Amino acid sequence: HYGIEPDVVSTAKGIGGGLPLGACLMGEKVQHVLGAGDHGSTFGGNPIACAGAISILDRLDDKFLAEVEAKGAKARAAFTGAEGIEDVSGKGLMFGLKTAKPAGDVVKACIGKGVLCLTAKDRVRLLPPLNIPEEVLMKAVAIIKEACAE
Repeated sequence: HYGIEPDVVSTAKGIGGGLPLGACLMGEKVQHVLGAGDHGSTFGGNPIACAGAISILDRLDDKFLAEVEAKGAKARAAFTGAEGIEDVSGKGLMFGLKTAKPAGDVVKACIGKGVLCLTAKDRVRLLPPLNIPEEVLMKAVAIIKEACAE
């Protein structure tokens, strides 16, 4: 998104599709920094988690990512200018909502209505799975907007 080519990228959670797995991806400039046995991890690969990761990576294509971007744009449009929402930040389906009332109060109301979300400092933090069906996403958006407006 920003034209940055990092030397090292660490990732976890999503790459395993819910199974405990992490990965450290290294570019050519630093690929020789770590050798066999230099790095250990409680999220290191096991056959089941790695099979899950292969399945996830097989699904991450341009069409899927375009669908994620479209769902994110639709949710962002619904949040922008809504009553009780002062600012919307984030990329794709990752959102931070600056709300008129304390973020913790909004989160409690959302949880009471069946939507799980968190706070990040003074914002409501939303990070739904990338494969969330649009109708489920928009139902959650409606509930969050309602909680912000109450």
